[in-house]
Amino acid sequence: MIGLRTSANDSLGDVAGVTVGHADRLDDDVRVAGDDIPGSGWATGVTVVLLPTGSVAAVDVRGGGPGTRETDLLDPSNTVQTAHAIVLSGGSAYGLAAADGVMNELGSAGVGLAMNPFGDVVPIVPAAVIFDLPVGAWTARPDADFGARAVRAADRHFAVGSVGAGTGARAGVLKGGVGTAGVVLDTPAAPGITVSALMVANPVGDVLDPATGLPWGATDDDLAHHRLRTPDAAELDAYRALRAKATVLNTTIGVVATDARLDAASTRRVAMAAHDGIAHAIRPAHSPLDGDTVFAVATGERIVPPSPAVPAGMNPDVALLAAVCEAAAVVVRRAIVAAVLAATPVAGIASARTTLPSACSPSGEI
Repeated sequence: MIGLRTSANDSLGDVAGVTVGHADRLDDDVRVAGDDIPGSGWATGVTVVLLPTGSVAAVDVRGGGPGTRETDLLDPSNTVQTAHAIVLSGGSAYGLAAADGVMNELGSAGVGLAMNPFGDVVPIVPAAVIFDLPVGAWTARPDADFGARAVRAADRHFAVGSVGAGTGARAGVLKGGVGTAGVVLDTPAAPGITVSALMVANPVGDVLDPATGLPWGATDDDLAHHRLRTPDAAELDAYRALRAKATVLNTTIGVVATDARLDAASTRRVAMAAHDGIAHAIRPAHSPLDGDTVFAVATGERIVPPSPAVPAGMNPDVALLAAVCEAAAVVVRRAIVAAVLAATPVAGIASARTTLPSACSPSGEI
């Protein structure tokens, strides 16, 4: 893509000040629930994204069955327009409890909205969850302790794949997980601006096309970016023979961040554009039972002067915003594909790396 290059680590951590922490539990004997047997063991977790002070935050929810917390607060017409952390969790609606641990951990450190002269604060911690309850025991789900541990683990460098909120994730017939991607823009409208994403891929739809074993509509640039090549015929047969997950309850959630200075309404527009990346990466996407939710964050570290060509009465940052929105869709798509490529098998759920080994390169820590 002209005017766009991969960021230093191809990661959400490439946006200065943003860090990511995971907390998860995966038992060796975890079992997926079937029609006649309950699940057993643990395979779930939490991923927390910590934000620099002063970040503007927004959200856009496109799925028909979301599990969220504090998303109304992020409406640009409301008073609070920042967040201190964003929680992505397994455990369906139960997993929203992980945000309590994040709030307590941040509050103890004095991070949050200052509410009085005595140092008391209220951290703003929006959250979204995926439905991973059939992988493992129904009662094995994240709680406040998971959230607190994820905060303590936060760093610019973090693991991807079957970790954190992606531990029990599934992506169509394959294992899902956590993926990340980042780009730097080299255009007059957005010189040197970084746009990155972290996504938890747990869709009922497929991320790899059963006809090719490669991402949907993959170009030569896509294959080069993900270090993919066409799988052999036997691997394609094995992939096509995999059994789809039995439940249609699913979700893809994540965070897109940029170091550009944007107002709340523009940041919301970035979250909206990010959903194009979901639609490009997953088929089908945004179903009535999806909880697809994307948070957007603008840290404001880099200020781009408004273009004098923008007519009076229009958003003065519209040229910058258009470039950031285009990049948001790119990094979300790349992060979703990366999540599936980095995932490892859990509870007998096949992974892309084991089913299509000739196509996939190994992945590890970012």
